[in-house]
Amino acid sequence: MSTIFASILTAGSVTASSFLLCTAASLVLGILIAWVYGWKHDSSKSFLMTIALLPAIVEVIIMLVNGNIGAGVAVAGAFSLVRFRSAPGKGEEITAIFLAMAVGLATGMGYLAVAAVLAIVVMAAMLILSASNFGTRSSGEQILKITVPESLDYENAFEDALKDFTRSHELQEVKTSGMGSLYKLKYRIVMKDGASGRDFIDELRTRNGNLEVAIGRPVSKETEL
Repeated sequence: MSTIFASILTAGSVTASSFLLCTAASLVLGILIAWVYGWKHDSSKSFLMTIALLPAIVEVIIMLVNGNIGAGVAVAGAFSLVRFRSAPGKGEEITAIFLAMAVGLATGMGYLAVAAVLAIVVMAAMLILSASNFGTRSSGEQILKITVPESLDYENAFEDALKDFTRSHELQEVKTSGMGSLYKLKYRIVMKDGASGRDFIDELRTRNGNLEVAIGRPVSKETEL
């Protein structure tokens, strides 16, 4: 087992055969990561090509550095510049980029088995978490929006109606509208089983002066880091 996970680079030297083997492993693992990511996530062709080629690029850089501290600092500065000159991405995209870089680091140091195991384990975990409901909110959650006049005590006006028709409710946002003459409330709610949405809206309308009331599904937003 220790032999399998050992580096193929002997004494830190790079030969033509070891370079070609590490590069081939980087490209295969990079393409595999890009394929798995593209299978489960909507992504552009350019991003998938970046993920596929990134391990090989990082691998070559690590081989060229080869223990040189000054070159290593320069490489770290270059990666930092690329990061801060790039547009923020979604959490899954950042994860895929770091996985591709980690695979490139491992292959660049000759640890091909470590790179393969890392890529397979992380991609398997990615598929399992994507297929499960991990991190997702309850499917029964809805967004309730109520417009109220400024004279209404909105903090107490709807509490009993919310308790009668919902299992849970949370006031998420309050903002003014109409030059300050109106308030717009935003709740995240879960309706009780069998509760009528129409009766709930009618009950709310009797309390907000027949102003606008809306219930709908939460709008998913792209999460950025």
